[in-house]
Amino acid sequence: MHASNLRVQEALDAAGVSAEVRRLPESTHTAVAAAEVLGCSVGAIANSLVFMADDAPLLVMASGAAKVDTALLAELLSVGQVRRATPEEVRAATGFPIGGVAPVGHPAPLHTLVDVDLEQFPEIWAAGGTPDSIVGLTYVGLVTATGGTTTRVR
Repeated sequence: MHASNLRVQEALDAAGVSAEVRRLPESTHTAVAAAEVLGCSVGAIANSLVFMADDAPLLVMASGAAKVDTALLAELLSVGQVRRATPEEVRAATGFPIGGVAPVGHPAPLHTLVDVDLEQFPEIWAAGGTPDSIVGLTYVGLVTATGGTTTRVR
């Protein structure tokens, strides 16, 4: 297993969340690709999206079917602006490359929002630290592991 996958697995274990990082035979760097490989709805994919809320990184765990409303998030967080992070900002905040950003295992805790739309799925899937890895979680497991705040993101 790749070192990034191990970091994610250790974070899940430390949070007391029963989930296992799995490597897949092909890349799942997009929600559509992951849904095709897993045979699930794109909505059951938990995209790990990194934004900058003013100057602070923000992790948004959004349903693969959601388009995040940055103006809504800015209002919710009482910040001036929420914008997509650059690839360099993503790597600095999470330690992972775009396409493999996991919900946990970051160098430092991240302010995290979890999309309430994910709650409708009995199992959701998130990146496992590399573009070819995945972890299956329940909604409660995702919220527990991330310490995230549940909210609408669109």
